[in-house]
Amino acid sequence: MIHSLNQEQLEQTEAILNEDLVESGVKIALVVDMAGHIVANCQGTDCDHDVYSLAALAAGNFGAVNAMAKIVGEDEFSLLFHKGQDENLHFSKINEELLLITTFGNDVSLGFLRLKIAEAIERIRELW
Repeated sequence: MIHSLNQEQLEQTEAILNEDLVESGVKIALVVDMAGHIVANCQGTDCDHDVYSLAALAAGNFGAVNAMAKIVGEDEFSLLFHKGQDENLHFSKINEELLLITTFGNDVSLGFLRLKIAEAIERIRELW
């Protein structure tokens, strides 16, 4: 179970998502628990995706992929990337309880995004 977060921690988390990710071109940045419940949400202005369904499905996808990891002898796969024609998804594990899910277009470099995500995750971990 996720330990209690106060309002200031949640606001700071959303500020990190905005500063590190959305301002770098990410369309959606979500912190979700492993059951798919949204903990923090930051979106660009041009995004109208159903983030609740996205969060639930992403958590399920992450769980399924980690079950596959165990089958092939890995403890887990802590990062997932799905490339689409116009939109891409990137999932990173923050800790045992939380995932960071981002959506972004092809105008954002995956390498740059991975760097920004690593920085954001480190800042979020320091908050919690």
